[in-house]
Amino acid sequence: MNDTPNTPDETPRDYKIMALLLQSHGVEDCDPSVINQLLEFSHRYTVDVLQDAMVYAEHAKKADIDMEDVRLAIQGRVNYSFTSPPDKDFLLELAEERNRQPLPLIPEKYGVRLPPEKHTLTGVNFHIVPEQRNSQRSQPTNPAALAKDPAAQGMTPTPSTAVG
Repeated sequence: MNDTPNTPDETPRDYKIMALLLQSHGVEDCDPSVINQLLEFSHRYTVDVLQDAMVYAEHAKKADIDMEDVRLAIQGRVNYSFTSPPDKDFLLELAEERNRQPLPLIPEKYGVRLPPEKHTLTGVNFHIVPEQRNSQRSQPTNPAALAKDPAAQGMTPTPSTAVG
């Protein structure tokens, strides 16, 4: 905390006070920007509290702000801005209730489940070489092949004529 933005003679009074507050809470060293952020926060908080106190004084039709207006403004800020963490017993009870439900079983196929290839945008939905039809096939010239291929003879295979 000895690294102040200016020489010790030029260091602002509020900066010195904030550094002393941090030292009193056990902070021995910090970045100078931390002190600047704390000064900004305290200034903003004070301005907000005083503006709320002015609103309360105007509502009570008073000319000046008194201590009761400031106390009410601080209490309103504390209730509105700062919250305390939940009680430890409440958190333990909540965790116990949540942990009663077992985790779902891991499926055999884990990971991202994708739809079948035919339903994806990246799936192939065309044929580069179309299939040849029976009439466009080249006719075998070998008589042995003709005897084995009923389609080449113009016959369609039936259960009785099918070659097994």
